[in-house]
Amino acid sequence: MNTNTGAGMENKAVYPNQFLPPALRKNDRKAGWLIGIFSFVVFAVVVSLGRFKLSDVNLGFDVHLFAKANAIINSIVALLLLAGLVAVKQGKYLLHKRIMISALLLSVIFLVSYICHHLFAADTKYGGAGSARYIYFFILITHIFLAAIILPFILFTAYRALVAEWPRHLKIARITWPIWFYVSVTGVVVYLMISPYYT
Repeated sequence: MNTNTGAGMENKAVYPNQFLPPALRKNDRKAGWLIGIFSFVVFAVVVSLGRFKLSDVNLGFDVHLFAKANAIINSIVALLLLAGLVAVKQGKYLLHKRIMISALLLSVIFLVSYICHHLFAADTKYGGAGSARYIYFFILITHIFLAAIILPFILFTAYRALVAEWPRHLKIARITWPIWFYVSVTGVVVYLMISPYYT
C-alpha cells in the first residue's frame, strides 16, 4: 500500500528520480537564522569599509591587484553560472551541483579580496565625462544595490537544493540566477571602467 502524502506523490510525479538526494537534513529555522546572521555580518563589514582605511600601509605590491583579481573571479563566476544553467537544462544535476558549489567558493574568495582592496586602496574617483559617466554610475549603483541583497538569495537557493526541496529551489533560483549573473558581469564592467583612473 502506498502511504505517501499527496504532496509527496506530487513531488515524485513531477520529479521522478531525476534530481539528487538531500545532502543536508532539513531545518528551516536553523538555516534561516544562520543565513540571516551571516548575511547581516557580511553586509555590516562591507558597509564599514568606508570608515576604516589602511591605505597608508605598504603591502609591498600594487594593492589594485586585488581589484584585478576580483574582476577575474567575477568573470569566472559569470561563466560558471552560464555553465550551471546549461548543465541543469540538460539534466546533468550532479555537474550542475559541482559548478554551483565552485561558484559559491569563488564568491567567498572574491569577498575576501574585495575587503582587502577596499581596506588598503585609496578611494578612486571616476574620471570619465559625458555619456560614459552616466553609464558608469548607472551600472555602479545597480551593481552595488543588487550585490547588497543577493547573498541571502544565493544561500537560500543553495539550502533548498541541499535539502532536496526542488520546487522551492527552482522557484527562488529563477530570481537568484539573473541577479547573481548581473552582479558578476557588472562587477567586471565597473573594474574595466574605473581601473584606468587607479593611482
